[in-house]
Amino acid sequence: MTVDLHYRRMGPEGAPAVVVLHGLFGTSDNWGSIGRELSEPADAPAMDVVLVDLRDHGRSPHTETTSYELMAADVHALVERLGLGRIVLVGHSMGGKAAMVFAQHWPELLRHLVVIDISPKEHANNHGHIIEALLTADLSPGRTRREVEAHIAERVKEPGVVQFLMKNLYWRTEEQLAWRVNVPLLARELDAILASIGPATVKVPTLFIRGGQSDYILREDIPAIKEQFPNSRVETIPYAGHWVHAQAPDEVIGMIRAAAQQP
Repeated sequence: MTVDLHYRRMGPEGAPAVVVLHGLFGTSDNWGSIGRELSEPADAPAMDVVLVDLRDHGRSPHTETTSYELMAADVHALVERLGLGRIVLVGHSMGGKAAMVFAQHWPELLRHLVVIDISPKEHANNHGHIIEALLTADLSPGRTRREVEAHIAERVKEPGVVQFLMKNLYWRTEEQLAWRVNVPLLARELDAILASIGPATVKVPTLFIRGGQSDYILREDIPAIKEQFPNSRVETIPYAGHWVHAQAPDEVIGMIRAAAQQP
């Protein structure tokens, strides 16, 4: 069963539509600055930008199960509800896999697919320490954000990742902190999130944007990508890591605009 996804819509309705799907532990807020640039550019046509919170993330509903089939179906329900068609669908990491599955089922709705630093294959579990940090954080009444951040930082050594995770923490009441991300569900279903997508071929024009400092798309992955996505190309941003859109926003914005302008 699909859920009604929370989203932010920016830019003029009727303009070329761009729908953006964030990655694991992320939210639509992570794409706010890029969304504003695409929807209110100073020197390019404006786009109708929809920034989505996927199920169990951000302000979208928490559920009892997840899979890429379910994520893609949620996005399809939202696209239908908004009356969008011929969209540019952009997905980073987990959102990229959800976008690929969407393209397998509803290629007629897509103008272009943009997948950021993820491949269709199964990926290794490099998130166990993050899940453990989130699960063991003490969010009892009276705890402060600083105390929770110190707990996360003891277990997650990358300061940028700590700040990224802390964006999920909010005040449910005046004294009670809570995670916007559905931590227990993601801990239970992490294998499904790391899994490969189905084998169906996608003929939609597709751009894979690869971070040169990331290992999520390896050079040896590219032949398999080309086989499953025969109308695709892979672009590498050499100095970027996994968070390509945060480290190279101008390049990513330019590539999304180019995709939207294709017939």
